[in-house]
Amino acid sequence: MTRTTGSKAYLKTLENEGVTHMFGITGAALIPICDDLLNSDIRYIPGVHEQGSAHMADGYARAANKPGIVQVTSGPGATNIVTPIATAQLDSAPLIAFTGQVPMSMVGTDAFQEVDIIGVTASITKWNHQVRDVSKIPWAVKAGMHVANTGRKGAVVIDLPKNVTTEEAEFDYDVKVELEGYNPIITPKTYELDTAVKILVDAKRPVIIAGGGIISSGSGKELTALAELLMAPTATTLMGKGAIPSNHPMSLGLCGMHGRHEANYMVPDADVLLVVGARFSDRTTATLSGFAPNAKIIHIEIDRSEVDKNISSLTQVVGDAKHALAGIIKRLKVEIIRKNGWHKKIAEYRKYCEPYDYGPGINSPAVMRAIREALPGDAFVTTDVGQHQMFAALHYDVQEPGTFLSSGGLGTMGFGVPSAIGAKAAAPDKKVLTICGDGGFHMTENNLTVAVDEDLPIVVVLMNNKVLGMVAQWQRLFMDGRLSTVDRNYSVDYTELSKSYGAHAVKIESMDHLNTELRRAVDADYTTVIEVPIDPNENVYPHIPPGMGLKDILTED
Repeated sequence: MTRTTGSKAYLKTLENEGVTHMFGITGAALIPICDDLLNSDIRYIPGVHEQGSAHMADGYARAANKPGIVQVTSGPGATNIVTPIATAQLDSAPLIAFTGQVPMSMVGTDAFQEVDIIGVTASITKWNHQVRDVSKIPWAVKAGMHVANTGRKGAVVIDLPKNVTTEEAEFDYDVKVELEGYNPIITPKTYELDTAVKILVDAKRPVIIAGGGIISSGSGKELTALAELLMAPTATTLMGKGAIPSNHPMSLGLCGMHGRHEANYMVPDADVLLVVGARFSDRTTATLSGFAPNAKIIHIEIDRSEVDKNISSLTQVVGDAKHALAGIIKRLKVEIIRKNGWHKKIAEYRKYCEPYDYGPGINSPAVMRAIREALPGDAFVTTDVGQHQMFAALHYDVQEPGTFLSSGGLGTMGFGVPSAIGAKAAAPDKKVLTICGDGGFHMTENNLTVAVDEDLPIVVVLMNNKVLGMVAQWQRLFMDGRLSTVDRNYSVDYTELSKSYGAHAVKIESMDHLNTELRRAVDADYTTVIEVPIDPNENVYPHIPPGMGLKDILTED
C-alpha cells in the first residue's frame, strides 16, 4: 500500500497495465493529471479537437489490438468524443475514454462545464463508471482495461471528478477486478462444437462468412485452414475484410450491399452457412428473406446477445473465434473435403465479373489498385466513409488480417485521418495510408498538424469529387437524379491547406503521376497528402437497392 494522490495513482495504474500512449486535449479538470504526466513514461499525444483524439485512440486500439486511451476534460471535452465512442463500440474496438469532471461537491449543481457523461454514454458504451472514492482509482482503471479488452471488445468511459485526482489515499495496485455478472465465455461448450461439426460434415454447399471477430481474436490462420479443409467459399463483412487473404482461392471478398458478385451469389445458395464473429448487419444481409434462405446457419459468436438477434441459427457456438475454429478443425476429418465441385463456382463467378476494366484515365478502382501495388503487404490502410470506402473494400486487396481499418457500424465521416495517426503511433515501423473523400477529409483534416508535429508520418490519398458521393449516388439512382444538399465545391484548395499544416502535398494529373507520387510518399519519412480528382458522377458498383436481396445486384448506370 502506497500513499499518494489520485492523479499519480491513476497514471501509475495505467503504466502497470502496459499503457504507453495517450491521446487527448487538456482542460481545467485535468490539470493535476497533466502535471503528473511530466514525470510519466506514457507518451501524451496532444490533439486539436477531442473527436480527432478519440479517433486516434480508436485507430491505435485496432492496429495494436489492445486498448487505446483518450483523455479529455469535462463538459464539451467529454461530449465531443460521443461520436468516436459510439464508433468504437459498434465496431468492437477497445477504446477507453477518461473524462475529467467537476469536483464531487459540485456534481448536480450545473456547475461550469459539468455534464453527466455517464448518462450521456450509457447506451453507447460496454461499461462506464464514475470514480467517487479516490482509493478506488486502481480498481476502476484495471476494470476498464479488463472490460474493454475481453469478450466482445468495446468502448469504456471512466469519469474522474477533479477532487478524486487531488486527494491522497493508500492505494492497492494489486487489487483484483471482479464485476458481478461479467464473465465472458472464451472456450465454447463441447456439445456446441460437436453439433457444428456434424452439420458441416453433411454439407454439400458450405459457405463461411467471416466478421470482425476473426480480426480481434487473431484467428485468421484458423479461418483459412478451415476454409481449405472444407473447401468452403469464404466471404467477409466490411469489418472482417482481410480475415482471409484477398488472393486466396477460397476468398469471395465482401458480401452485402456493395459486395462482390461471387459472394452475393454463393451465400444465398449455401446449404450450410458458417458465420464467425459477425452480427448479421443489414449492410451484409440485404433483405433478410433473400439471405441464405435454405441454409442451416451455424453462428460462432462471443457475444451471446447477437445470436438469433437478426437471423435465426440452427445452432450456436458461443465463445472466442480462435478457440471455436481450433475446436472445429480438431474434430473434422480430411475425408470430408468437397469433391462435388461446389467451390469451383468461385472461379465461374469471378470470371464473369473479372478482370475489372480499369480504363485509361483516373477512376476509383484504378486508384485502389495503385495503392495496393505501392504499399508493402503489412502496411496499414484506414478509410474514411463514403464511396471511396466501398471502392477500397472491393478493390484494395488485404494481405494480412487486421491491417484494414474502417468505420463500419456507425459509418463515421472524419474517421480516416486521425485513425491513421493512431495506427502509426501503434506501429511506427509500418507504413500507414488513409483513403479519404473530400467530405470526410474536410471534417478532420486539422489533425494533419498532429501527424507533422508529433512525427507520425502518414500518407493521405484524398479522392476529391467535390460532392458527398454516396448520397449523390443514391439520389442519382433512386431520386430520379435530383441532387440536393450534396454539393461540396468549396473554394478551399486542399493541397495548399495541407501544406499549411507542414505536410508535403500534391495534386495528381494522371495515373502515371499518381503511381510516381505514391512510390515517393511510401518511401518518405514525412506526411504526404495526394489529392486525386475523381469524376463526381462515378458510382460504386455492385450496388443492391434498398429492400432487395443479395442477388438483386445493380452493375451499371
